[in-house]
Amino acid sequence: MTRVGTGQRTTRLTLCLLAGMTLATARTAIAADCPGNPGALGTSRTIVVDPTEHPIIGTMQYRETLPLEDHEVVLTFDDGPIPKYSNAVLAILAEQCVKATFFAIGRMAREYPEGVRKLIAAGHSVGTHSQNHPLSMNRMPLDQARQEMDDGIASVKAALGDPAQLSPFFRIPGLLRADLVEDYARSQGLQVWSADFPADDWRHVSSKTVHDLAMSRIAAKGKGILLLHDIQARTVAALPQILADLKAGGYRIVHVVAATPDRPKTPTTPQQWQLHPTSETVAISRWQKVPSFAFADATMLPAPAAFATDQVTSLPESFNSLRLRRLARGAVPLPEAAPWPRPTTLEPMFGKDTLPVPAQDLFQIGERSNVPIKAMVPMPRQARQTPAASPARADNLARPISIEAGAARRAIPGSMPVTSPGLQPGPIGAH
Repeated sequence: MTRVGTGQRTTRLTLCLLAGMTLATARTAIAADCPGNPGALGTSRTIVVDPTEHPIIGTMQYRETLPLEDHEVVLTFDDGPIPKYSNAVLAILAEQCVKATFFAIGRMAREYPEGVRKLIAAGHSVGTHSQNHPLSMNRMPLDQARQEMDDGIASVKAALGDPAQLSPFFRIPGLLRADLVEDYARSQGLQVWSADFPADDWRHVSSKTVHDLAMSRIAAKGKGILLLHDIQARTVAALPQILADLKAGGYRIVHVVAATPDRPKTPTTPQQWQLHPTSETVAISRWQKVPSFAFADATMLPAPAAFATDQVTSLPESFNSLRLRRLARGAVPLPEAAPWPRPTTLEPMFGKDTLPVPAQDLFQIGERSNVPIKAMVPMPRQARQTPAASPARADNLARPISIEAGAARRAIPGSMPVTSPGLQPGPIGAH
């Protein structure tokens, strides 16, 4: 075990204090950068991402998400702009000095181009959300899905006036992902955004439900991308309390922008793009793969002799003490010369390589014998004794009748008249 010296502990403590002071200074700077609202939530930092390195993000559907620290949240808004509600959302965010990412629909940008330009003027990031928001891109032909994406990008660029102001971020309508759509987006240098937790504000629920769902799901994952919509009245009503509770809970808002030649990406590690990266100090629920070894020498070791005298196992000392206790209780002692375990000797089988020949009739099966089966056959009531019959003959009415066991046909009592000497059948219908 490596011991940490006093100097090393002091250095670590100093680094922790400096990190805490830096964080506190950053939060003070955030509040100071929000004019008129020193207690604002603010934007803690901005991260620059390269869409080509991580083309799909959001743990609702994908394995990776944005490289956030614990208690960091990215706000996103879909389906705008609609001036009535989008302007209200912009005012709330501006009051708290919070930056977000908006995914605009091409048709809405064409109808309200001033709304898209307001987003850029306020310092937010603007991505695209298709041209007409079809809820069928997961089953569209590639040509149709490509047309939806291309038209949406063209409409938002036309509304902005400057194509460079559009971020290469794309969100599939309804999050109805498809491999064809993701592959095409990757080929165009787009980054497909899902989310880490929604607030269900597109449903017919109250603003309190939107707030409660947002906060409970953020607390469950600890960090990530929040999905909202800037075209809903319930979202406008819930947003101020969501931002207030985020600040009260120690959460920080992160703004995301795309890398450009003049703006390099933020250095990250692959593990930072995982929501909860695995650690060596935390047990995982799967076994590691067994490595395969290449043996340089595959020769076998010689086997020990079967009856070598030096292979006899001797009794350990514990067995000797047990033997003494057994003798003290009057048990029959074992022979002193008997080794343990006792070798077993087998009788040699020399000269017994042949077995005796069985008798000839050993496997014979006796033929079925034609022994007569004696059965009592009752005589029909119609049978009448002839006058010539004597009393001795009358005693034989129920005598045993021999029936051959091997007979092909047997007489069934009552099926035909049964006669015997001195008896004659009576009328069939007489009774």
